[in-house]
Parts: sequence; C-alpha cells; structure tokens
Amino acid sequence: MLRIFLCLIFISTFGTTLAANETTTVNSNESKKVLRWVFNVAETGFDPAAARDLYSNGVNRSIFEGLYTYDYLASPAKLIPRTAAALPEVSADRKTYTIRLKHGVYFSPDPVFKGKKRELTMADYIYSFKRLMDPQLASSHAWLFAGKIIGLDQLVEEAKKNKKFDYDKPIKGLELLDPYTLRINLSEPDFNLGYILAYTPTGAVAREVIEAYRDSSGQVMANPVGTGAYMLAKNEWVRGSKIVLVTNPLYRTEFWNFEGSDSAEDKKIMAAMKGKRIPQIGRVEINVMIEDQSRWLAFQNGEVDIFELEGPLAPQALDKGVLKPALAAKGIQLSRITDPEVTMYYWNMQDPVWGGLSKEKIALRRAVALAHNINEEIERVYNGNALALQFPIPPGVVGHDPNYKNSIQFNPAAANALLDKFGYKKGADGFRRLPNGAPLEIRYTARTGSVGKLQTEIWKKTYDSISIRMKEDLLQFSEMLKAEKACQLQTRNAPWIADYPDGDNFMQLYYSANIGANNNGCMAIPAFDKLYVQSQKLPPGKERDALYHQMARLIEVYTPQQVGFARYRNMLSQARVIGYKKHPIIYGEWMYVDVDAPAKN
Repeated sequence: MLRIFLCLIFISTFGTTLAANETTTVNSNESKKVLRWVFNVAETGFDPAAARDLYSNGVNRSIFEGLYTYDYLASPAKLIPRTAAALPEVSADRKTYTIRLKHGVYFSPDPVFKGKKRELTMADYIYSFKRLMDPQLASSHAWLFAGKIIGLDQLVEEAKKNKKFDYDKPIKGLELLDPYTLRINLSEPDFNLGYILAYTPTGAVAREVIEAYRDSSGQVMANPVGTGAYMLAKNEWVRGSKIVLVTNPLYRTEFWNFEGSDSAEDKKIMAAMKGKRIPQIGRVEINVMIEDQSRWLAFQNGEVDIFELEGPLAPQALDKGVLKPALAAKGIQLSRITDPEVTMYYWNMQDPVWGGLSKEKIALRRAVALAHNINEEIERVYNGNALALQFPIPPGVVGHDPNYKNSIQFNPAAANALLDKFGYKKGADGFRRLPNGAPLEIRYTARTGSVGKLQTEIWKKTYDSISIRMKEDLLQFSEMLKAEKACQLQTRNAPWIADYPDGDNFMQLYYSANIGANNNGCMAIPAFDKLYVQSQKLPPGKERDALYHQMARLIEVYTPQQVGFARYRNMLSQARVIGYKKHPIIYGEWMYVDVDAPAKN
C-alpha cells in the first residue's frame, strides 16, 4: 500500500532522469519504435487548462510539462523535478516558494514560432497559471489556485468587471525574479503546492500559440504545443477514433535512471531500462474503441501493446487477480494496482426532486443509499475487480483511514421504512410518489458501452427494490461530463482518480466553491465548507484527520453522496513491451517504456 508523507515533496535527493540540458533529436532507431495503446472513450481535446477527463489528460501530460512530476518507480510516491532545476525552496511559514527552471527547454516546432526555436521561461508558467483563472475560459481546474496566490483572485474579479483578463498585469503572488526564477507568494500555507505543480493542468503553454489558434481558428484544443517528449501528429488525428503522438525533435537529453524496490518486477524493469535515452518510443498510436470485446480482441490479436482490462473482461484474463497460465505462457505481462480513486454515487443537490436539506429530501437520498448493494455491483458490473470503501479518501492516499466505518450500510428494509415515514407513498401503479402526490422518477446517467449498461441494470434493481421508477440515460462520455459540469444530471457513478496523492484532492470534491468544476453533485453544505477551509490550513496529521472524519460524517448525515468503491487497475502488456509498470498517479507512461520487436501491422 502506498503511504505518502509530506516531507517527500521537499527532500533534496531523488531518482532523476536528468543527465544534461542540451537539446538533440531522437536517434533514428528510437524514432522507428511504435507503441499501440487504446482508449475506451473518445478524447475531448488537448488543452491542459480545458480538458478534464483522464484520457485527454494522459495525452496532455506527454505534450505539456509541469514544473514537477513523479518518480516512475518510487514507492511511496515521490515528487521530482520535470522542467524545474530542483525541488522548490520553501520559506519557514510555507507561504513562499522559490522555483528555478532548467535552461535549454524548448517548445516543439510549430508555424507560430516562424522557424525559430522557442525556449521555455518562467513567464510561460505565469501565463499558464493565470490562464487557469481566466473567467472567459472557465477552466474546471481554477480551484487549484483560487484563494491561494496573492493578487490572483483580485485579477479575476477585475476580469469579470472588464470582460477581459489582464495577463500583463503583474501580481505579488507570481514574481518573475529573472527569466528562469519564479517566486510564488501564497495568502495561506499550501501543503500540496508541490503536487499541484506536477498536475497536468499546470503544464506550460506558449502565449503566442494560444492567441494565434484562439484568434485565427478557435482551435486551441486541436493544436497542442508543449515542451514534452511528444507532440500531436495533427495530420493523422481522427477525432474520436485515432490519436498519434510522435517524438518532439527538440526534446532535451534525458536518460532512464529510476530506483525501484527489491521486488522482482522492479529489478527486471531497472535491469532492462537503466541508461536508456528517454523516450525510447518514437510513435504512440492510440485507437478509441468503446466496446470491451473489440479492445480485448485487438489485444489478443497483437494489435494493441498495452491494454486496460476493465471489470467485464477480467474473467477472461485473470483468476482471483492473477494472470491465467495460458496468457502468461505467451509472455503477456500484468501490472495490477488498487487505483487511488473513489467512485461516489451522487444525487444532484440542485435538482428540484432530489436536492435540498429538508428532512424529506435527506430521507429520500438516504433511502437510496441504504438500498444499494455495493458488493453486488462490484461482482456483477466489475467481476469482483474493485474494493468496497467506507471512507471518502481511498487507500494509497494520505488521510485514508482503513478502520473507518460508514454509518450507511446496505439495508433495503430500513430504506423502505424511511420512505414510508416521510410520505413517499406508493401509487396505484406500485411506484412511489413525492410527498405532495406528484410523480417520482429518477434519471440515472451512465456512459455508452457495456459497463454503462451494466451499471444501469444494477441501479434499476436498486430503485425497483424501493419502488422508485428509474429511467435509463446513456450518453457519450464527453456529453455526460458537459452536462455534469452544468449540474444537469440527476445521478450517476462518478469516479475520481487522484490528481495528487493527498486527501485534500478528494475532500475538495464536496466543497461548494468547486461547483461547476469538480463538485459533480453540486453539493453545498455550509457546515462541510467551514471544516474544509479549516483543513486546508493544516499539514497532514492527526489534527487534519480529525476534521476529515467530521466531514465524512456530515456527508453521511445529509447524504448528498455515498461512498462506493475503488477499482483495481489491471494493465496487460504484450511480451514485446519492456519496462511497463502502472503508476498510481501518472496516466500514459509511454516515455518510460521500450519495445524489443517491431509492431504487428
């Protein structure tokens, strides 16, 4: 189990990939290597400030670089520099961070640069951080900096009044000491700022690129230009079908030099990868295949190199979490972790039927939570490939409490009695009605595909057990996220995978200021908000944990959401893949792996 301590952020010794800052092109042997990947949903686009789904951000992480990233093998997870020269220099009061940038980091070639090499500077990060807060962009990632950086919120308020964000106005919170040195001044201590600066949305963009594509074609999401190891092959991109990444010819020289554990898996990876140039893979081909069987067949045929084995397919490859002998004999490799995630069930707190803090609305939501059999869902939908949770912070994340017991447990009899008590009487058709006699119906939303269909089936059983009519609502993934952000969905299974491995990243999901961003259930409970604000002022430890317990109990009392489960992530790779290991935070580990044979055409 991953256990992460705050001190790891600021240690000065770490496994690093850096050997030099000079920039050279990747050699021809590396550029010929191809890795095939598959997404189970369509991408939304490639702008770190605008994309909010796991898959698009996996591509974004390869194109755009934050100041920091995570060691590929270290456990517990360890923050290391990416474009920064070192970990931040932090003042004693934790309110001032001084960060120095590497020299010789270049953006990938683009016509906007008119044939010249464009070096990354700290001014690019200042622009990128401000852009997250621009009201016109309405980034769902604004919460990362809101209320934290001195002067930034005032700049946002001025932009709302003037209808234009002043990117050129200096603020005290973002001091450019020289082209390669940035000082961040915070209004309050932020114990997670190092993690935040490793999160994909804080990756650097070039202002002239954003302005050129925004003003001339409105196609920022289709023209990503970053400093990362890869760049988008725009002429090969087929939206919702195929994404191709090729090596950035201006990417700096780095070599693989990570230190793992004494496990056989880590030793094998280190022996195979140490000293190799990063990246080894010259071309990453990502196909979008929504249907489970299509993905599985493509992997079996050798047309996909690395494959995420979701729950419905698990019995075909695994036996009690272990790779079946027939697949192991073919050299197929399994990397399996418990995702640092929580799937929550929410009931939209702004919905006229389900939202509100009155006793009858609380009773309605609590009754549904009591009626839902989480363990049955795990077995039927995910074939046992998930872990039922009690606490809103999952295992492997700082703040998790393995001994916490949720007060809401499966009890359909109690659910029905609660509905009877609060006036949700059954009509002549056998279905319950609202206390005022109006019809009662729930619209349950899931993404299209086999998993979504299984989810609707299990939830239909739940609602039938308490005589509530349920309507199935299957949407494309991008459409579902758009409606959710606007608080237009009534309920769904809402998974959240850690952006950074600290409990704050999960508790912020219920903070009212994050409605429209990450607060998917549009929850606004003043007592919770008060405790959340207090928790942000504390470092990880017993005092903050005590607040987290109070916050978890408030979620149970009002039941705007219910804790569900964390999925096991099973990643299968072909025998030709070298060095792959699923990282708990990084999605899309392409730059850290190699292949030893040509791809099958």
